[in-house]
Amino acid sequence: MNFTRWSARLPGTQRRAARGTEGSVPAARGEYGQQLEQLPEDTEGTAADTAEVPALEDFSVRELLGRLPGLVALVYGPEHRIAYVNDAYAAAFGPRPAGATVADTCPEAEELGLLPLMDQVLRSGKPRTVKSRRTQDGGSYTVTCLPVDSPHIEGGVLVHAADVTDHAEAAERLRASERRHRETAVTLQRSLLPQELEQPDDLRIAATYQPGGTDAAVGGDWYDVITLGAGRTALVIGDVMGRGVRAAAVMGQLRTAVRAYARLDLPPHEVLQLLDGLAAEIDASQIATCVYAIHDPSEGKLVYASAGHLPILVRDEDGTVRLAEDPTGPPLGTGGWLHASGSIALPPGSTAVLYTDGLVERRREDIDEGVEALARALAGASGTPQVVCDRLLRALGVTAEHDDDVAVLVVQHPSRQGSDAELFHNAALELLGGVEAAPRARAFATGVLSSWRFPVELRDLGVLATSELVANSLQHGTPPMRLRMRRTDRRLIIEVTDGDDHLPRRRRAETEDEAGRGISIIATIASSWGSRRTPGGGKAVWCEFALPNKP
Repeated sequence: MNFTRWSARLPGTQRRAARGTEGSVPAARGEYGQQLEQLPEDTEGTAADTAEVPALEDFSVRELLGRLPGLVALVYGPEHRIAYVNDAYAAAFGPRPAGATVADTCPEAEELGLLPLMDQVLRSGKPRTVKSRRTQDGGSYTVTCLPVDSPHIEGGVLVHAADVTDHAEAAERLRASERRHRETAVTLQRSLLPQELEQPDDLRIAATYQPGGTDAAVGGDWYDVITLGAGRTALVIGDVMGRGVRAAAVMGQLRTAVRAYARLDLPPHEVLQLLDGLAAEIDASQIATCVYAIHDPSEGKLVYASAGHLPILVRDEDGTVRLAEDPTGPPLGTGGWLHASGSIALPPGSTAVLYTDGLVERRREDIDEGVEALARALAGASGTPQVVCDRLLRALGVTAEHDDDVAVLVVQHPSRQGSDAELFHNAALELLGGVEAAPRARAFATGVLSSWRFPVELRDLGVLATSELVANSLQHGTPPMRLRMRRTDRRLIIEVTDGDDHLPRRRRAETEDEAGRGISIIATIASSWGSRRTPGGGKAVWCEFALPNKP
């Protein structure tokens, strides 16, 4: 480059040149000469002030560079020997002797990475810039190296450094503030998720939540596992649209509401119907998707309802992957839609996967392609639920820098064999014949509990609970009636169903009352009890007994 011409473009040069002319306006001499001759006579002093316009060559380059607020150094030769540093450079880093090499006398050049930069400038003949480089004393500089085109300097490089310490510190404070905000949102998000998943008797469950990368705000992905009693389990996964603390807060409210509605033991579509109205009340601008599913080990299937969420995937024991498609309604908060429940088989040995869109959605790709990729990955994924979670994340390319939140819930219905299978049994009896069904039910319960080798005390309690549940159904229910008994490795479950949908409640019986003590007796002797309405009308009343821990 031409050093004289370049110096005219240095910051502040033109302003100082203008001040040196004491208020005159620089211009091309020929044009202004003609215009000045045409000025009216009453423009006093104007022609005299602008008659002599100094040229840039009239100013000392050393004086110009010395007054620049930026740091300037001129080096030459392949060894980058110092020809000149201005006052600002000397004030920042100290004086530098002329003729010395930059490598030997300028430690700041090493800190700022200038030596390779100057080598590149000499080789390419083009300017190079590095931004916001920090020195050991805490200063930050943006440095530009320009090749110098002069017959007196061979291999010259002009180094111009702007002190951007204030800007760098402000940017660092902003980044620190953003990190704190993100950490707060992540902490809130994680605190609203289950700290420890409930593990039902008949299922093995694992879940993974991974927030988006550092450039992505935390979203509203969530999941939950809720034991409903009588061996039944509710599985939930959802996604609140939006980012940040607000989305996480809405997610927390929805998760709390789901747990409350789950205690009512309602069908999945009724739970979503309640959530739909609640989501609109919480924040009409926040749309959420959700899948609510219930697993009943006696039926061997998932009964589910979906509000705009992605379909559940089920992998059978042979590796075949099935998709739970219908029914799917609109997202929560939209209103005006009656949700419906569907079902998908979950036999022993199968694995179900519930997930949010962050796992399968990619830019410039259809989301159906992502679901197909997940199905392929699931077909080859085996092992424990946590292993399956990790394998799916790897197969779908989810890393710590992923640009969206990801939640995955893996549910396995293990296939039990040998001694393990002996701990899980089912027995059922149709209650026919009116009042004589009660003694038949007691005899059936006695035989079953004896065959399951329960201790005498637990067997007697089980027979008593069966008698009270059957008597309650015979008195207040309608046919068809059915007794169902189930044992797991942790509990004994007794359940009676009938055709009447009136749910029993516990009440205080007076001394003279001849009835009304059945549910109170059940609540006293059992670990837990409950009731629910069954699909198609009717109800189920159940109780559980915790099995004694074996030494």
